Amino acid sequence: MESIFITGAGSGIGKHTATVFAAKGWRVGLADNNGAAAAALAAELGGHAKAYTVDVTSLASIETALADFVGPEGALKAIFNSAGLLEMKPFAEANIDRLNAVFDVNVKGVINSTKAALPYLSRHGDARIITMGSVSGIYGIPDLAVYSSSKFAVRGLTEALNVELEGKGIWVCDLMVAYVKTPMVLEAASKAKSVDILGVNVTPDQVAETVLKAVDGRQVHWFVTPEDAGVATQVDSMPWESRRDFVKQITGY
Repeated sequence: MESIFITGAGSGIGKHTATVFAAKGWRVGLADNNGAAAAALAAELGGHAKAYTVDVTSLASIETALADFVGPEGALKAIFNSAGLLEMKPFAEANIDRLNAVFDVNVKGVINSTKAALPYLSRHGDARIITMGSVSGIYGIPDLAVYSSSKFAVRGLTEALNVELEGKGIWVCDLMVAYVKTPMVLEAASKAKSVDILGVNVTPDQVAETVLKAVDGRQVHWFVTPEDAGVATQVDSMPWESRRDFVKQITGY
C-alpha cells in the first residue's frame, strides 16, 4: 500500500487531497497545526489515515510525525507540502509579524518537511515531493508581496531539487494555480484587488486531482487549469518591462 504525507491537511486543499488519496486506498498522514481538525478528518477517513499535530516551522515536530507514520525502516511514496499562509494587504499596511509568519510557513515549512522526508522517500525508489506553488511565483503580485516572494522561493527550491534528487529516485515538482476556493482566500480579513478582477475559479478538488496526477507524472510545474498555464505562457512571452504593465492591469494598480 502506497503512502502520502500531507501538511496542512486539516482544511482546504490539504483536506480535499487527503480525502481523494484515502478513497484510492492510500495510507495518508495528516499533519496540521490544528491537531483537532486533523484528528476529525482521520476519524472520517478511517483506518488508513493517521493524524498529527505538527508545526512545520519546527524540524523536530515534522521529524517526529514522519518517523511515527512511516516507521524506522519504512518508505514513503510522496509528501505533499500543502501547509501555507496568505496575507492580502499592501506591504506598507501589513503587520510585520504576520508577514514573517507567512514566509516562515510557506518557505521554512517546506524546507523542513522536505528535509525530514528525504530518508523515507529515498527508500521508495520512485518517490515524489509535491509542493503548493502559485502563479504569483511567476511575477511579483501587488498586495501579496511576501506571499508572492515565498512562492518564488518554492519555485526555485523545486527546480533545483528536481535536478539534485532525481538520482535518488525522487521527482520534485510544484503546483501552479491562481486563487482557490478555500477558507484562506474566501474568509480572509482583507482581499487583494486582484481577487475581484480575476475571480476565484478553482476548487480544492481540482487541485487534489492534480496532485493525484503528479504522484506518477514527471512534470516540474503542474498547472491546475489551462487558464493558469495560459497566464504563465503569456507572461513568459512578454519583454520584461511589459510584464510590469500586464501585472498592473490584472491587479488593479
